[in-house]
Amino acid sequence: MNKLMNAAVLHAPADLRYEQVAVPSYEDNEVLVRVRAAGVCGSDLGRVMKTGTYSFPTIPGHEFCGEVAAVGAGVKDFKPGDRVAVAPILPCGTCEFCESGDYGLCDNYNYLGSRTHGGYAEYTVAPSRNLIRLPDSLSFVEGAMVEPAAVTLHGMMRVGVNVGDTVAVLGCGTIGLFAIQFAKIMGATQVIAADVAVDKLELAKQLGADVVINSGELDAAQKIKEFTGGKGVHVAVETAGVVQTQEQCLRITKKKGRVLYLGTAHRDVVLPPKSFECIVRNELTLVGSWNSYSAPFPGVEWQATIDYVKSGALKLQPLVTHTFRLSDAPSVFVDLVERKYPFTKVIYEI
Repeated sequence: MNKLMNAAVLHAPADLRYEQVAVPSYEDNEVLVRVRAAGVCGSDLGRVMKTGTYSFPTIPGHEFCGEVAAVGAGVKDFKPGDRVAVAPILPCGTCEFCESGDYGLCDNYNYLGSRTHGGYAEYTVAPSRNLIRLPDSLSFVEGAMVEPAAVTLHGMMRVGVNVGDTVAVLGCGTIGLFAIQFAKIMGATQVIAADVAVDKLELAKQLGADVVINSGELDAAQKIKEFTGGKGVHVAVETAGVVQTQEQCLRITKKKGRVLYLGTAHRDVVLPPKSFECIVRNELTLVGSWNSYSAPFPGVEWQATIDYVKSGALKLQPLVTHTFRLSDAPSVFVDLVERKYPFTKVIYEI
């Protein structure tokens, strides 16, 4: 008879239940992970409360870490007790993108927390190649934030930030706050942050933004152009996923500059002719970024993130506004989607 564990299980959109399920079994190349902390991604809000996962029932959660509880017979690199973060993608390994090392673009991927069971449980299973060691100096709460930080770093590496660049970050949620820090790490000498929330702008300043703009009170595009002497920024980073900032990025970027789109669009993005002309006349480079992976799998993004945290260059803990028990998850998701209180990063400690 299988042992039982507690988990937050999604049975249908907006039907998340904290209940007992069987502890999962694992194969020779897999590891049973005792989950210690799991984060709430912005995509989790929509997935749990609106669109649902790809099948039901599913245990959500793709930002998580914990300790190795048991290993399959073929696993040599990890042992019980090892502290690990878990990369959630399960690439097929055989499509053209996997063969070129672009695992995030895999044609036939599986994914912990959406296509198969994830981290909102006491235990979950992952291939040993998906594990990244966590140093003792990182708390489990911080370990659960390695995944979104690596997602941000992947995008910043794709767009390229050069020494001396001026970078604008539109949207100061979790990804935006990571983008501010990575911009500085990569050599930007001026970072401008814009958001409508005063608390997020205060945090942006604390984490390295040189200029903060309340875009709910001021015309952020106009202020950014003024700050840059009318030229615009070398790199604009869009993280909010709203039409206003998706369009503003084009107007605040200097000639031959780069625009990074990290935010997810939730409605049609319609550009005024003058904004579209910025792409053409200013010869802008538009860069999209998806996930956090490169070769060798899971990618330099993951280890670099951990190394930057160890060195103190990247700060994770200040982004955590709330921690809850996993048993609170059904009610917490309702509160979050209804915006009953301001939050940045929410973590379940398990």
